[in-house]
Order: sequence, then structure tokens, then C-alpha cells
Amino acid sequence: MTKKILFVCHGNICRSPMAEFITKKIVKDLGKENEYEIASAATTEDAIIGGVGHDIDVRSQRVMNEHDIPFNHRHARKMVKSDYGKYDYIVGMDEENFFDMNHISAGDPERKEYKLLSFTGSMMDVDDPWYTGDFEVAYQDIYRGCEALINKIEKLDK
Repeated sequence: MTKKILFVCHGNICRSPMAEFITKKIVKDLGKENEYEIASAATTEDAIIGGVGHDIDVRSQRVMNEHDIPFNHRHARKMVKSDYGKYDYIVGMDEENFFDMNHISAGDPERKEYKLLSFTGSMMDVDDPWYTGDFEVAYQDIYRGCEALINKIEKLDK
């Protein structure tokens, strides 16, 4: 059965696309890319102008290139209520994302929503590099969280 993960951040141009493509690489390296559907979305339309979403921030692209994480160019999109029914895991980067995801999904009745670093045993936020300027720290936090998430899913699958 395909496991479906949606990563969510404020604008879907920095953290959530990094999480999407990091996780795609992790599962590909495990030889399990056909067992997962992985995507990303925003909680706002801040990076969507005239109905067209921005591509991944060039600084996120740069840090993924530096770490050999392949990615596709794509357009930011906003999370919608129907995403809740489609995905098994809806994973936000910080407390604000978590609150907004919960609002969009109308309360998380199936307990599918998580903060990324909760999979590492921490309730810390992945700080938004749009504001901090530190894309490397965001990458490291995101990588740890994605690796822990996949480890959890794979253990549950055994």
C-alpha cells in the first residue's frame, strides 16, 4: 500500500519543498520510491500570485544542490481541505503551520498532523530560513526530521 506524505510550510517555497525532495531521496536510496507518494504545500497564498505559485526559493535550491538532493522545478500550492483525506501524514514545520493545517483540515479528527521534528523526539520548530537566512540549519533540521519519519513508517510497516 502506498504511503502518502504531505509536507507543509508557510509559503511552500523553502522548507516544505526541501522536505519533499529530501524524503524522495531517502526513500529512493532505500529502493522504496514506488511505495511512497510525497508532496508539499503551503498554509497561505503568500507565494502564489495571480493563481500561479512561485518555484522553490533559489537558496533552498542551492542548499539541496550542495547536498546532492535532486529536485524538480514546481509551483507552490496551498493546502486544501481535501488533502486531509488523501494523505496519511501531514507534516508541518513549525507551530504556526501546525495551527494553520489544523484550521484547514477542520480539526485533525484522524490525528494525521504532526510537526516534523516530533519524529526526532523534539517539539522544536524548523525555523523559517526565509526570515533567518540560514538555509543550512533548516536543511539539517529537515533532514533529521524526514529521516526519523521514514524510519518510523518503515518500522510500522514490518
